[in-house]
Amino acid sequence: MAEASDQTQRQAEARAAVTATLNSVGSTYDADLQSRASVLHEGGESIARQEAEVQSSTAALAKQNDELEKLLNSTNKSLNEIGDVQNWAEMIERDLLVVEETLRLVEGRPESGNISGT
Repeated sequence: MAEASDQTQRQAEARAAVTATLNSVGSTYDADLQSRASVLHEGGESIARQEAEVQSSTAALAKQNDELEKLLNSTNKSLNEIGDVQNWAEMIERDLLVVEETLRLVEGRPESGNISGT
């Protein structure tokens, strides 16, 4: 019987040694995997923060783009108005030249070039 008891004890010790080895190997992998999972979790949080920042910056950029587009449209309108004023001034100048020429003919003055000096 002592032999059976001795064999049972050796089996128990061997089982305990195998279990301890497996636990040791498992905890090594577990610690590594937990570390990686922690890094991934932190990376996910960082990506979420960066995504929120990008969305906020994109919204601000869109707002600025709209403001610049309004400024551009306003500037184009002003430039068109300046062009209209220039055309209007040129038309008035031509009309004045016609009036000057008509007055010269009515008064019977000889032609002396442009009276307006242009």
